[in-house]
Amino acid sequence: MTWTDFAGLVPVLILLGGAILILMAGAYRPHYRLFILAGISIALTACGVAVFSTSAVKEVSGIFRCGPYADFFMALWSLLGALTLGISFRYGEERKFAPGEYVALVLFSCVGMSFLSMASSLVGFFLGLEMISLNFYILTVFHRQSPEAPEAGMKYLLLGAVATGFLAFGIALIFAATGTLKLPEAMSGMVAGGQIVPLGLLAIAMFLVGVGFKLSLFPFHFWTPDVYQGAPAPVTGLLASGSKGAVWAAMVPLGAGLAGGLAEIVPLLKALALLTLATGVLCALVQDNIKRLLAFSSVSHMGYVLIAFLSGGLTGERAVIFYLVTYSIVVLGSFGVLACLSTPLGEPRALSDFKGLAYRSPFLAAALTIFLFSLAGIPLTAGFIGKFHIFYSAVRAGHTWMAIAGVIASLISMGYYLRLVFLVFQPRTDSPSPLAVCQPPGNIAVAFCSVLTLVIGIFPAPLLKFVAAILSP
Repeated sequence: MTWTDFAGLVPVLILLGGAILILMAGAYRPHYRLFILAGISIALTACGVAVFSTSAVKEVSGIFRCGPYADFFMALWSLLGALTLGISFRYGEERKFAPGEYVALVLFSCVGMSFLSMASSLVGFFLGLEMISLNFYILTVFHRQSPEAPEAGMKYLLLGAVATGFLAFGIALIFAATGTLKLPEAMSGMVAGGQIVPLGLLAIAMFLVGVGFKLSLFPFHFWTPDVYQGAPAPVTGLLASGSKGAVWAAMVPLGAGLAGGLAEIVPLLKALALLTLATGVLCALVQDNIKRLLAFSSVSHMGYVLIAFLSGGLTGERAVIFYLVTYSIVVLGSFGVLACLSTPLGEPRALSDFKGLAYRSPFLAAALTIFLFSLAGIPLTAGFIGKFHIFYSAVRAGHTWMAIAGVIASLISMGYYLRLVFLVFQPRTDSPSPLAVCQPPGNIAVAFCSVLTLVIGIFPAPLLKFVAAILSP
């Protein structure tokens, strides 16, 4: 690597260097609030550098790409990291989180997300994905006093290790079939005579198992509700938003191969999309635990993104990235509300715990309502615009029946989203438990997410134009 190569990784190096410094400082004089504020400052600095800097190189060491696409996602994941630390301000202090380790792990996770989004090689793809996974294995069980954390961490670790094995074996077979690890050349190289070679079919199957686990696609989604339920709320928010979003950001450049020789696997991906949608919405309908409801909700939303991914072209790619941005903001804000409502005794769990929230905390009730409306795809929210472009891209690509299935799934999902909204505004007859007082960083993070959800829903054109610009060659 040259100094010019390092210049293309400045935002990531800021996150990495800041995480190491905080981790070292935490061994000598830990101070939770100071470290959280320092982590927020580091993440926002990296976000600003990614937004305003330009890279002189197009690729680093043949593994990571540079340019507007990479800068955009580096800025997004840094912003999500800052918001995660903001909603952790009171939450982690009450649970006596080790400040140096916690802040460093969140920043390291953002580094992994950035590397994954920048991957131009299967080596970079694997390194970024595993850097994310290793951090989240620890973050999932960071609240050691939680009775649910050990089970969640063990399931995530064991199933994640199996998925990693499939992914590594799939990458090895791709290299054996094509002789290259470059993306998307490796994918297109598995086609001979207009058909995928037998070794390539096995490689793609292995690769899909690993990626399907990370994205909670059917039938690799079984870990999702248990891990979401057992992990701390801020960690779950980052896991549901940034972790899955970074995988999709790395997958978008591979979508071009689906229109060529890789078209043989499109029917399989269509079936996965429909089964993922159906599983997510139907399982969420019967949930009484808020985290499990949001977990199955995330499964269905990955099905929506897969529909846009299959649509291909600039329209489909723009729909994927736009939806990633809006979904990440909304789902992180949703778990931010849970973190703000938590007390030292625990988080709100049952849906009935939210009954009468509008009369006890109008701000959090309004924010939660906005997020639920967006997840349901109700107009004037970012989620509505995101789903509209997904269905539009599907119709334009000739996948009208998939768009219809997505619309039906969205209508069914209103059953569990609006049920929670009704409970929020329904007065309680019993004496409710006292609400925790949320500190300013948490309130600011939730308010930022809710305002951005409305702004993008009402004025989506700037973000759509920007996404189209970073996708243009």
